[in-house]
Formats: sequence, structure tokens, C-alpha cells
Amino acid sequence: MHSSPAITITRLDLQRLEQLLDSLEPYGPAAEALEAELSRAHVVGHDEVPAGVVTMNSRVHCREEGSGKDYHLTLVYPEQAGGEGTVSVLAPVGSALLGLSVGQHIDWPVPGGGKVLKLTLLAVEYQPEAAGEYVR
Repeated sequence: MHSSPAITITRLDLQRLEQLLDSLEPYGPAAEALEAELSRAHVVGHDEVPAGVVTMNSRVHCREEGSGKDYHLTLVYPEQAGGEGTVSVLAPVGSALLGLSVGQHIDWPVPGGGKVLKLTLLAVEYQPEAAGEYVR
């Protein structure tokens, strides 16, 4: 088992994600994975989060190390997922991206099992807090 990279999230994202978790019935593996991420996160104010950290509604650029394939993904709440390039925070890759900093990498289990891809975060192309567009 590898150790997970250190993550940072905002208080506002933490509050909203805890509300999301409280609303889930039944409580499945996706919710447990997100809860585990939240429990180990370093929590900061929305004005204290570094620009290179993935927060909710951030658009990121990452690369799968094995193939060199680039991904441009926007981390969203479940009700916003489904559009091209969006990934729900309840998806395994979504909860793993939350709070990640540029240069860190995550293991991404491929749906269907068996294979695990290594994703490296190359850039946070858009972060609401850095753009001054967070909603209280």
C-alpha cells in the first residue's frame, strides 16, 4: 500500500462536501473514499489556498504516466457531472484529485478493475478561489 499525498482543501469545500455526504443514502464505497480524503486534509480558508491546489470546480491538466495521455478535467459535485471533461468528486479519480497540488500524483483504478493508472497533476488551469469566484 502506498501512502497518499498530502492534500489541502478549503473550509467552504469541506462544509459543502460534508453536507453532500450527509445526504447520501445508501452510503457506499464512493462516499467512504471521499470521507477518508476529507479526514486527512489540511483545511484552510478560501483566501489561504495556494493557486496550484485542486479545489471544487477547479479545471486541471494531468497526464497518465504509462501512456503519456493528457486529461483536462473539471472537478464537480455529482449533480454537475456528466458533461464532457467533468468528473464527480464521488468518482474514484475525483475524490483522489481533491486537494492535490501541482506535481503530485495519484493512482487511478480503471473502472472494471485490475489496472491502475498513475496520474500526475501538471497544472491547475482554473481555480475558483484564485480567480475570486468562490461562492460563500
